[in-house]
Amino acid sequence: MSGVAETDRRLGARAVETDRRREDVVRSHMPLVGHLVREMLARVPAHVNRDDLLSAGYAALVAAARGFDDSRGVPFARFAAARVRGALLDELRGLDWASRSVRQRARRTDTARQELTAQLGRTPTIAEVAERLGCSPEDIESADDDVQRAVVFSLQGFATAGADDMVTEPSAGPEEMLIRRERTGYLRHAVDVLPDRLRAVITGYFFEERPMAAIAAELGVTESRVSQLRAEALSLLKDGLNTHLEPSLAGNSKDGCVARRRSAYYDQIATHGTLRDRLAVTGVDGLPVPVAA
Repeated sequence: MSGVAETDRRLGARAVETDRRREDVVRSHMPLVGHLVREMLARVPAHVNRDDLLSAGYAALVAAARGFDDSRGVPFARFAAARVRGALLDELRGLDWASRSVRQRARRTDTARQELTAQLGRTPTIAEVAERLGCSPEDIESADDDVQRAVVFSLQGFATAGADDMVTEPSAGPEEMLIRRERTGYLRHAVDVLPDRLRAVITGYFFEERPMAAIAAELGVTESRVSQLRAEALSLLKDGLNTHLEPSLAGNSKDGCVARRRSAYYDQIATHGTLRDRLAVTGVDGLPVPVAA
């Protein structure tokens, strides 16, 4: 019996250690979820809920940690990124309730309307569209009602587009990927050389996904002040990056103490690292490399 008990104890200890390693992996890759959510939010209607996407992404990250097999030679970040992207797409599909048949019917109706408008020189009536499609006016009205109820996309003018149409993932060519990685490196370096309080706000709010109230408490200021610091930091980052990447978009320099401080900040971005350093911020797949603690 003692041998069985010892085996059970060892198995239990091994399971606890495995769970602890998985938890560490999940924690270290949580910024990856935030990055992918921000990337996706840039391509979907503004009212898509960020917290819903984050919840789906974190759940996928945990599932990825449980199903990861390092013997396959695939980096965990790449494995998890695929799982998280899939979960985010599934979340968007859940919001977009309209079926494929509804979408296809809407496309046929739109095509008929466009053809009739070109022929008649005016917007066709429902009866004319119905005649073109060989159906009743009630069918056209029903199709229009179905699409209008797909609020998530119709509110932003994407009534006939599904989640897969909205979020595409074209593969970047080698040159495009290199440029993207260099820009990401410039951004990381621009954040690194921000003044301390501004860097704390940007890092806490965007990279660590911390609530504004927590950042305010840590800095000993109000949430309103944190919001002001965030706006100031974003303006500084924008002008700093444009100075090096898109000079035509950079703000006009002026005389004075503030202008000299901003100019000094722009110089710090350039001298913070080399091209090799900027590319090292991301992997060959363009995904950010977790910052060492």
